[in-house]
Amino acid sequence: MNTILDRRQFMRGAAVASGSLALAQWFPAWAQTASEGLRPTLPTLSGEDITLTIARQSMTIDGRPFRAIGINGTVPAPLLRLREGQRVRLNVVNQLEQDSSIHWHGLLVPAKDDGVPGVSFPGIKPGSNYLYDFPVMQSGTYWYHSHSGLQEQEGHYGPIIIDPAGTDPIAYNREHVIVLADHSPLSPEAIFRRLKVDPGHFNFQRQTLAGLFSGRDQALNERLDWGQMRMDPTDISDVTGSTYTYLVNGHGPFDNWTALFTPGERVRLRFINASAMTTFNCRIPGLKLSIVQADGQNVMPVEVDEFQIGVAETYDVIVTPAEDKAFTIVGEAIDRSGMARATLAPRVGMTAEVPPLRPRPVATMKDMGMDMSSMPGMESMDMTGGGARGVDPSAEQNASGRLSAAVIAAAPSAMDHGAMSGMDHSSMAGMDHSGMAGGMAGMDHGAGGHEMGAMNMRDFSAAPQVDRNPGVQTISPMPVDRTGEPGQGLEDVGHKVLVYRDLMALERNPDVRAPSRSIDIHLTGNMERFMWSFDGKKMSDVHEPIPFTEGERVRVNLINDTMMGHPIHIHGHFFELVTGHGDHSPRKHTVIVQPGGKVSWDFTANAVGDWAFHCHLLYHMHAGMMRIVSVRPRGGVQ
Repeated sequence: MNTILDRRQFMRGAAVASGSLALAQWFPAWAQTASEGLRPTLPTLSGEDITLTIARQSMTIDGRPFRAIGINGTVPAPLLRLREGQRVRLNVVNQLEQDSSIHWHGLLVPAKDDGVPGVSFPGIKPGSNYLYDFPVMQSGTYWYHSHSGLQEQEGHYGPIIIDPAGTDPIAYNREHVIVLADHSPLSPEAIFRRLKVDPGHFNFQRQTLAGLFSGRDQALNERLDWGQMRMDPTDISDVTGSTYTYLVNGHGPFDNWTALFTPGERVRLRFINASAMTTFNCRIPGLKLSIVQADGQNVMPVEVDEFQIGVAETYDVIVTPAEDKAFTIVGEAIDRSGMARATLAPRVGMTAEVPPLRPRPVATMKDMGMDMSSMPGMESMDMTGGGARGVDPSAEQNASGRLSAAVIAAAPSAMDHGAMSGMDHSSMAGMDHSGMAGGMAGMDHGAGGHEMGAMNMRDFSAAPQVDRNPGVQTISPMPVDRTGEPGQGLEDVGHKVLVYRDLMALERNPDVRAPSRSIDIHLTGNMERFMWSFDGKKMSDVHEPIPFTEGERVRVNLINDTMMGHPIHIHGHFFELVTGHGDHSPRKHTVIVQPGGKVSWDFTANAVGDWAFHCHLLYHMHAGMMRIVSVRPRGGVQ
């Protein structure tokens, strides 16, 4: 019999139940759903004149009712099918009791049609409408969502497919849209309040004494070091499967949404991460995945077994299932607290084995920006530091750069000098994740000496360009380029995982000029107080935009001074990731900046107007990790 995930495992990683009967016992409605099957396509709208009505509704997930915000009565909202070169008029009607909006994520539109209240337009008042009217200037896979309050969390999102004006260079026989999302019975306002009171409120995966003895968690010396720093290495995601159900096209893992194929076909799967807070690790056990598009831009095909997709990213994947059998589409939450699950099958009602959730990742010193492997004299030292990340300690060393207390103690001279300048611990006192076994108390970061285990850390001056407002932590003294890494928890999975450096544009970049200037932007925050910002300042504290001049070419260096990955998105533009591919650098609109890491990208400021620039983790943006980018006309004439 097929192996299906126990309901508790979907939520918190419990044991596997065997067979559809076992699943039906946990949730009887599943048996009827699986036999009747779920609608394999999303409602689709196309043409030049489209009406979208935003309203409150309910939705059923795994047989349970949830409150939601939908468009035209559906969650996700209808698929918009457009064609490159056409003009589209989108009449958006707001039937909510509060203001709303729609942002066309990744679409190159005039600033007035970008859909960000307070930046590009005033928003759509209750009972009123707004007409978006713009030419469609591109092709590819995109999506749309609210930019008002926290509405996106409740279901206000939908997919967009834009067919190319000419021949599509990607050959396929059939396609399916895979919209990944997270949904909660709690209101988004309640989630945000709980995060402000206790940022670890939803983390049910803290380290335990049993985990210490089993090797699943950090070794004792590491745990003591992290305890002295008063930091929780299991705090990978702010909101987890303890409150979220992870969705595929609006359906929970027990709903078994099914995408159909005929054996031998080339099937195009258009993955869209429309979640509020969840990074997903996606794979289809038994099938190779050929990545052919990233953020709507064609790339040279890359064959992988798995890829990580950050919030707001999109990836198009070609699979060619040859057998007359079902396959499971897995979207595992980055913290392994649950998964989105669907089925790829020749016939409705079929199921395949659902793999168990893998051990959850544990943050390392590298995630704090303290990777000493690149420092002189450190190349030959053991960086494994014991059983962090829950992997076999005997496995081949990987790029995670784990550090033990012994390694730290062995390099005091390196840590005492300029390589550590820019690390600010002055505001970290009082951080206490009290639920973490091993204790998170006892680290004093006041004015004076700074001591972490056996490492004397002196001369902590402010990082360049970071205004240290009260409560801001700057914990990444040595950020490194992590675009060659697969992402947290994917270092030792034993198969090929996509990394950003694998991506190459299918065609030559439209602008290959060298940048005329470079700017650094620090991603900053305080996880204890759930404060998030750019360069130490929240959106509400900044009155001047980040200025650019029309047509200029700029290199932007994103430096992550936090222990959490951030998907950073710029509106109105694409950028080219600096990954060594020259005039075929991958073009994207959103990029994950890994913990303690940095990402550089070049872009041409060719869209005049004011544009949002923000972390796409919804509650991080809401807490202040957002700025306005202003592209000013050359010559100063608007």
